[in-house]
Amino acid sequence: MSYFFVVILALTFSQALSAQTDDRPRVFIEESNSWEVESDPMMSSTDKKGRVHISGGGSKGGAKPRTAEIMKRFNEQCPTCIVTNNKAKADFIVLMEHEGGKDLFNKDNKLVVFNKDGDLITSGSFSRPRKAVEVACKAIDAEFRRQLQSASSSSN
Repeated sequence: MSYFFVVILALTFSQALSAQTDDRPRVFIEESNSWEVESDPMMSSTDKKGRVHISGGGSKGGAKPRTAEIMKRFNEQCPTCIVTNNKAKADFIVLMEHEGGKDLFNKDNKLVVFNKDGDLITSGSFSRPRKAVEVACKAIDAEFRRQLQSASSSSN
């Protein structure tokens, strides 16, 4: 008899635990295709005879995807969300692009968040990725709570 009670208790606990997990929104982080280009300025100098010598110069750059970094930030900063790699199961889609090629103080992180229906719920530009994730997390939490309240009031 006590074995049966333990099994029932375990099943009840596992169902309660899975119900808690389902109460969190699933977030899909869209792949980042950020680009960054750096260039070295040309240097010129004049010798004793007045001749100008040019040296240096050049550029480098390319794609600098930051998708994994954004996923890591969401996982750390937004424990109320579940980061998923299954777009079909996501409640929200986040796209964050880093605009490179600017100096240290003018780098921009562009953010957009869409709900499951494809409607934009927030967007913005941020100097720090941490702030962008914070804003996205708050917007997702608020929209998800609104959706839950709307669903519960329509079922009553």
